[in-house]
Amino acid sequence: MNLRLKAAALTSGVRFVKSRGLVELGRLAADAFETEYPAWEKLSYPEQLGQFARFTKQEAEKVLASGVSLQTMRGRLRDNARRFGRKIRRKLRLSSPEEVMAAARILYRVIKIDLEGTSRGEIVVRKCFFSSVYSPRVCELISALDEGILAGLADGGELRFMERLSEDKNCCRAQFSFGQEPR
Repeated sequence: MNLRLKAAALTSGVRFVKSRGLVELGRLAADAFETEYPAWEKLSYPEQLGQFARFTKQEAEKVLASGVSLQTMRGRLRDNARRFGRKIRRKLRLSSPEEVMAAARILYRVIKIDLEGTSRGEIVVRKCFFSSVYSPRVCELISALDEGILAGLADGGELRFMERLSEDKNCCRAQFSFGQEPR
């Protein structure tokens, strides 16, 4: 693990770092939904995370009820999240699948998702803060953020979910194919 990645692991529990990352993630989601992200910076981090979950759920439900093209919306979420992932990739100087998965584990731990990933791209999530908030359809739409973040961290790639906690499965199972540009 490179030194920048080690430092990120050490500082990921700091409230300011967590809050800043969550606000950035919220703003990019709001941009994709073409709405404003509420200012929650003064709330505690657990309150911010709860507000983020409710905000993204509400916006996703609006999209699902509106008839807006889900492919278009997923593309906007994915593209915004890809830029976020690329920014982190550059900052941490990620250069291998192992480092990408280590960085993903750190990022997801901050938002209360227990992600385990291998250098072959196998991903298992046993606990997810959002699984009790999101319906299966909302989870499927919002997972475009995950697709984008991982593609940005890896400088390309494609994420496919096979199982989801939100679908009453025991865990989320996904496969990330490194080096492939997403469709």
